[in-house]
Amino acid sequence: MRHVLAIVLCLATAPAVARAQQADTPTITVDASASVQRAPDRAILQLAVEQDGPTAQAAAQASATAMDAVLRALRARAIPSASIRTVSYRIDPVYGRRTRPDSAPLIVGYRAMNLVEVTIDSIATVGAVIDAAIGAGANRVAGLSFDLRDREGARLAALELAMARARREAETVARAAGAGLGPPVSISMASPDPPRPMLQGRMLVEAMAEPTPIEGGALAISAEVRVVYRLEVR
Repeated sequence: MRHVLAIVLCLATAPAVARAQQADTPTITVDASASVQRAPDRAILQLAVEQDGPTAQAAAQASATAMDAVLRALRARAIPSASIRTVSYRIDPVYGRRTRPDSAPLIVGYRAMNLVEVTIDSIATVGAVIDAAIGAGANRVAGLSFDLRDREGARLAALELAMARARREAETVARAAGAGLGPPVSISMASPDPPRPMLQGRMLVEAMAEPTPIEGGALAISAEVRVVYRLEVR
């Protein structure tokens, strides 16, 4: 019976011994980041129609008529319906100036606002799409941002570069410490989403007098890794 108990005790303490040995293994932790530059090939455009009317129904009808014309203009530019979505719709009262400081605000009309988001898979056509939408009745460009159709491919490329940089730095430190670099024992990563270059609506609307030039520039897709390597003492 004593022999059986001894075997059980040995089995119970084995994981603790393994953890202690692992804790005694020298390691090096490296944080590394990298980014890749890519020319954007997708634009996300936000267009709004704002219409006033004496009643909420009149404002809504005027907005619907104007937005229908805008949507026809977008489809005429070969933009599929799946690339157009409504992101906001509202009808608000319009208040007149108070006759006295203590008087109740007077509703003088209503304003309907319909905001759609358009995904355009060609940067070269963005300016023409904006001009067509404004010509059809859109009276506010709420924003324009740029993106990549293959953002995941760019992210993976950045991760490869970050891992290569982490290994180079770890090898340098290990060599300076008189040790060899073993395999990684843990890896964690992050891919921060960079802010997309954006043009604001006011600037775009003021540019409508001339054909609208749009330049996508370049997007930087970044990745970060934290790698823990085992050090091999020589």
